[in-house]
Amino acid sequence: MDTRLKYQDIIKSILQKHAEYRAALPDGYDSQVLFDDERGQYLVLDIGWNGDKYLHATPIHLNLIGDKIWIQYDDTEEGVATDLLEAGVPKEDIVLGFRHPKVRQHTGFAVA
Repeated sequence: MDTRLKYQDIIKSILQKHAEYRAALPDGYDSQVLFDDERGQYLVLDIGWNGDKYLHATPIHLNLIGDKIWIQYDDTEEGVATDLLEAGVPKEDIVLGFRHPKVRQHTGFAVA
């Protein structure tokens, strides 16, 4: 199987699980997943009302650029990188995009 297609499936599965977990929290917010395979964009979106407070946030944002998974934003406790590693994605195929380029070389993950 093509690496890109394999990574699309892995990303979708991981984000779906995160969205289902987040939607089950008793905070009144709904979580949705947004997948754009053509452009390599993958998001979890939290949206809704909790009393008088409205939330529209993107707790997880991943890109698939070439054959690398870029974690652009990750507001999870354990980290999406951990989920990707457990799913068999090697560290050299994961870029911590939210880390400054000068810092990435020290993370053990891909630089770009």
